[in-house]
Amino acid sequence: MALFSATVPQNLSFASSHKLSFYPSSSSSSHFLSFNTSPTNPSKLSNHIITSPPTPRAQITRANASSSPSASASSFHGLCYVVGDNIDTDQIIPAEYLTLVPSKPDEYVKLGSFALIGLPASYAARFVDPGETKSKYAVVIAGANFGCGSSREHAPVALGASGAAAVVAESYARIFFRNSVATGEVYPLESETRLCEECRTGDVVTIELGESRLINHTTGKEYRLKPIGDAGPVIEAGGIFAYARKTGMIPSR
Repeated sequence: MALFSATVPQNLSFASSHKLSFYPSSSSSSHFLSFNTSPTNPSKLSNHIITSPPTPRAQITRANASSSPSASASSFHGLCYVVGDNIDTDQIIPAEYLTLVPSKPDEYVKLGSFALIGLPASYAARFVDPGETKSKYAVVIAGANFGCGSSREHAPVALGASGAAAVVAESYARIFFRNSVATGEVYPLESETRLCEECRTGDVVTIELGESRLINHTTGKEYRLKPIGDAGPVIEAGGIFAYARKTGMIPSR
């Protein structure tokens, strides 16, 4: 599949670069987030994915909430999955699965089923249970340099396809951050503290984007996050192509 690049206007600032690489959007189903901003009963948390009926040439994105009038990109919550430092793209999605094409709905689903399958056996809990295509974890919490390694865009796509809404890391490899924004698959949020040592896999968390904070309901602690900034609207729109159409930078179909 051919790769494309686009130059982002100077008034649209990202943490990494003014130029992004991404796949063109051409899929047959779209995915939206459903949020609950008051998780008063964590035991009754439901999966936060709503799959819309197939529509021609709909863009496949996890974080695209703007097309749904009932959805809000202000907050989301669920179980978290905690990993350490230097989680590379081979661990997020091994090279053997890069033949899967994200723009094909069935292969997009398969990508999600393999998300984080490359983690070593020291991670006792699997991110996606065997035989499942979706993860029960809504948020990945990581240490430093998350997404290092190759420039494969399949990495954020696989996480988004698995049902994850966001990654909260101490820091990111630049290309993973850029690809997350360009594809609109997951929110790449940065923590101000080392949350991978504060949270445990299975903790129930809420992320408030507008307030740039993460609440761990299991421990009762709150943490500050770095603001997502101008990258937020791009992710919410469904990626750089969708954002460009939404804002009139390129013609709508």
